Amino acid sequence: MSKKLWEASQRVKNKSNLFRYENFLAENYHYKITKKYSKILDWSIKNPQRFWSSIWDFVNIKGLKKNKFIKSKILFKNKFLKDSKLNFAENLLSKNDNSKAITFISENNYKEKRSWKELNLNVGRLVVFFKKIKLKEKDRIAAYLPNLIETVESFIATASIGCVWSSCSPDFGINGVIERFAQIKPKILIICDRYYYNGKEINIIGRLPLILNKIKSIKNVIIINYPGKNYLQFKKTKRIKFNYWKNIINIIPRKINFKRFNFEHELSILYSSGTTGKPKCICHRAGGVLLQHLKEHQLHNEIKENDNIFYFTTCGWMMWNWLISALASKASIVLFEGFPMYKRNDLLLKIANDEQVTLFGVSAKYIDSLKKFNVSIKKKYKLKKLRTICSTGSPLSEDGFNYIYKKIKTNVHLSSISGGTDIVSCFVLGNIYSPVISGEIQNKGLGMDVDIFNNKGKSIKNKKGELVCKNAFPTIPIKFWNDKNNLKFKNAYFNKFQNVWHHGDYAEVKNSGGFIIHGRSDTTLNPGGVRLGTAEIYNEVEKFKEIKESLVIGQNWDNDIRIVLFIVMNKKYLLNESLLDRMKLQIRANASPRHVPSKIISVKDIPRTKNGKIVELAVKNIIEGNVIKNKEALANPEVLEQYKNIKELDY
Repeated sequence: MSKKLWEASQRVKNKSNLFRYENFLAENYHYKITKKYSKILDWSIKNPQRFWSSIWDFVNIKGLKKNKFIKSKILFKNKFLKDSKLNFAENLLSKNDNSKAITFISENNYKEKRSWKELNLNVGRLVVFFKKIKLKEKDRIAAYLPNLIETVESFIATASIGCVWSSCSPDFGINGVIERFAQIKPKILIICDRYYYNGKEINIIGRLPLILNKIKSIKNVIIINYPGKNYLQFKKTKRIKFNYWKNIINIIPRKINFKRFNFEHELSILYSSGTTGKPKCICHRAGGVLLQHLKEHQLHNEIKENDNIFYFTTCGWMMWNWLISALASKASIVLFEGFPMYKRNDLLLKIANDEQVTLFGVSAKYIDSLKKFNVSIKKKYKLKKLRTICSTGSPLSEDGFNYIYKKIKTNVHLSSISGGTDIVSCFVLGNIYSPVISGEIQNKGLGMDVDIFNNKGKSIKNKKGELVCKNAFPTIPIKFWNDKNNLKFKNAYFNKFQNVWHHGDYAEVKNSGGFIIHGRSDTTLNPGGVRLGTAEIYNEVEKFKEIKESLVIGQNWDNDIRIVLFIVMNKKYLLNESLLDRMKLQIRANASPRHVPSKIISVKDIPRTKNGKIVELAVKNIIEGNVIKNKEALANPEVLEQYKNIKELDY
């Protein structure tokens, strides 16, 4: 049975942004204050027009608000705050003083800081340069960059003039970058000369000639040198104008004249993983992203002015966009670049302690790694300022929840969150009013009518099913780039249930209102026609110290599906009969007899996306003899070879 791990004190609740918001609603919308999250949630879903309008006012968005909503019978055609005007960058440059805005830290502890004043000046310099090369509204700017301060400055400058930002982190290979950027035809590429990972220097600039040869739309290139290093040399291309960051920041800045664009104006293009075909180019609107992010930051994660926000991410992951938006709440942000366990397992938490971080965000995989290494943070760091820990990227197990409170910090709000690149935000996440229950994400997001459907499209509780959203929300993508008649868009989200957003997560809602994510629904298992979630197997397997990581698939076998578990052993351990028996016994006892794998096979490595997510479908396709359409979406495509012709799967 799930147990309560933490609950905020009444004093904390009374000082919260959520309580201030309730007071704001009481004063302006005849709302009755209850201090119950379920009541605020219910009001937000029943009153969408008033709710999203109230968020604009409460978070104090700079712009011209028009309370015009276009109601459509087709869910994704609903329009919020139509004809409203804003500039995304103007809202992010929320301060202009000498206090700290951004801190950059590399894996080898190189550190740089930017004040708000310096941030404003550098954005202003970039704006001058962009106008000099005649960039226009809606032109695409592509960035192939590590997680640097310069990356943030480039993004804000892009948004300030109404251009469209799109970024890939340097762990994307050349083909992966070309495949993404070539679809959107950028006019300019911003690239760093190198990056570092686990002590190794990796040359990026050497990839430039091939990129430019394949993407003919690029006319200008800005080259950034990695902080603290001199520029690497590279081969220049005649038709391209090359510009160095060091020259751009010497431009005399001008005060930015923020033109305010429509609420629907394109802000950024993010990409799907591309593991099942060419990556989808997901186009997001400026107004929707700003509104949604500020709601999530301030009302769900209690971000306040002068807070320090540190989310471990790369600029190829949607959480980077989420992190940067924290500037709009007048909070400062911490950027980390490199291997998160370089020379020490607790590196990220050391940074969180040293930088007096108030919100610390990581993937569930990172927490699992800490747990595996039995890292006890409490003994080393007090984390005095830390109020919130966020976890995302994959489901966090009950053991992961318990580990945080036992080994990291007792008095902290664990705000596990889940959403995705598709909405560049969250469907389910935390709140300060509700208790944290082991294994559960606390609640659906305000204004989001999230539900769990069975295959017949009926709402279910305490049973596993498909995570859906039954109402419109402002971060529904504008479109997929180059998607004629929105065919791919509609097929991605609205093909399974009529006029209901189908997210593709296999999940469950509990009586508490909390959610458990059981993995992607396209990787669920169906032995004997019974639908099972992979997360339940992963949760048990990761408890074994002998096992580094694992991957589960369903193999077509004898007119049915059998479960196959692949495991990567930790050093010094081998897969033997004793371990096999213990694993099967534990899975049987703690999940169910149906979850016990028919085959358990040791492998050297597991394929994963650039964002670190394991890719079950790629392995399943290999085993079934299907062609893998897009290996470039993987961080380590070479490992797929070991899954071909495995003898144990022939009997």
